Amino acid sequence: MTTSRPYLIRAIHEWILDNAMTPYMLVDIEGEGVDVPRQHGQNGKIVLNISPHAVEGLMLGNDAIGFRARFGGIATDVYVPANSVLAIYSKENGRGMVFSEEEDGSEPDDPSPEHPGRPSLKVVK
Repeated sequence: MTTSRPYLIRAIHEWILDNAMTPYMLVDIEGEGVDVPRQHGQNGKIVLNISPHAVEGLMLGNDAIGFRARFGGIATDVYVPANSVLAIYSKENGRGMVFSEEEDGSEPDDPSPEHPGRPSLKVVK
């Protein structure tokens, strides 16, 4: 099963905009494929304003988020794989969604011993 993260990012982004607020995205800058101005980050993370007034060409795809923005007056292309997004939230009230850093989007095929009460289905012929 594919990860729900990009779908949730799009939904929360739309919800924040519909409520006339500013969407911010917290990104792990150490993630593979992340292309952001690292000098603006702290502790391996960066907060990005992804409101329509702050970015151009915002693309919220299933694999990654891309846009063009200004950092210190310099136009910069930004690329963030969806699995490097740690949170999306409103600047004004902090409401949004935080994602687990460990989530890889896949579900186990069989119940693991750690989850003995987990339901499972069996094909009976």
